[in-house]
Amino acid sequence: MSGPHAAGSAHHDHGAGREPGPSHNGAFARTMHRDMQVMSAAMNAAPMTGDPDRDFLAMMIPHHQGAIDMAGLVLVHGRDPLTRALAGEIIASQGAEIASMRDRLRALGAGAAADAGGFPALSGTRGP
Repeated sequence: MSGPHAAGSAHHDHGAGREPGPSHNGAFARTMHRDMQVMSAAMNAAPMTGDPDRDFLAMMIPHHQGAIDMAGLVLVHGRDPLTRALAGEIIASQGAEIASMRDRLRALGAGAAADAGGFPALSGTRGP
């Protein structure tokens, strides 16, 4: 996936130290809704191949990117330290999962076997 919501893109200013206020809350809501619309459009635009595994992965990549974008908004506008910490964890874990899904899509596109050999493991983000 490419464009403004590709993994690793930084379209949000994660400006630490900025105190959220009423004007930021309006900006949060507007940006959150915009990001959700972008995510939904990207999911709907994912190429459907008829292969459930590939189609699932293709749709989950923008879904996970949407989670990263929303978590980034919490880092900009949120105040609760635990919510902000969770947002940071979401950014890290969803980014790792996007990389794994892209790797698996490439492997499936190259005719990879259905066994786990060469599958990018997600265990690092979901536990053992």
